[in-house]
Amino acid sequence: MKKVVNVLSVIGFMFFGAIQSTFAQETATEAKTFHQILKQNFIDGGPGFMGIVLVALILGLAIAIERIIYLNMATTNTKKLLASVDDALSSGGVEAAKEVCRNTKGPVASIFYQGLDRVDEGVEEAEKAVVAYGGVQMGQLEKNVSWISLFIALAPMLGFMGTVIGMIGAFNDIAVANDISPAVVAGGIKIALLTTVFGLVVAIILQIFYNYIVAKIDSIVNSMEDASISLVDLLVKYKK
Repeated sequence: MKKVVNVLSVIGFMFFGAIQSTFAQETATEAKTFHQILKQNFIDGGPGFMGIVLVALILGLAIAIERIIYLNMATTNTKKLLASVDDALSSGGVEAAKEVCRNTKGPVASIFYQGLDRVDEGVEEAEKAVVAYGGVQMGQLEKNVSWISLFIALAPMLGFMGTVIGMIGAFNDIAVANDISPAVVAGGIKIALLTTVFGLVVAIILQIFYNYIVAKIDSIVNSMEDASISLVDLLVKYKK
């Protein structure tokens, strides 16, 4: 997780540094590419608030990518695992079933192992171990997800703050020039609108990732619960 955050942070700050280095350059009069337009709007919005919102985007994406990778690795074919555990219990007993779980990645296999490790104490104890360790694994699946929701809320708030500051600057320009012509207030209003748009775009991007992650977690948790019930049934059958 730290490596992913560090890499994306370095990339983001390199991009931010490149934007600052071009801040003093003259804008080309010919037709611009989308990248050039985006960079120019970023500069026009002001490197202060726009930079902070960009950092929120980088950190949010870093956490989202790390969670997506972790959740994909945590996805297990529970039917295949149950069949393997059932065969191992029938042929080699509890130790053979535990070996199957040790050789299988994912939270479901870890939960199975905890249940099998307590089966000698009775099926009820094994079931308690499955339930307790299931809660631990659920916490691992949801780790750092709350930070994404924080950045989703923070990005538009920073954009709105930039909007307010831009409007204050526009009214200050009116007071100094003692003139309410569009040319006087256009700069401040443009900054206000750009920071708002950028904050909303960041929030929308992170919201899409957040919803996918939550849906993935719910899917894995449902599989864990179904598989845990099936494991208890296997243990009851084995104990008879």
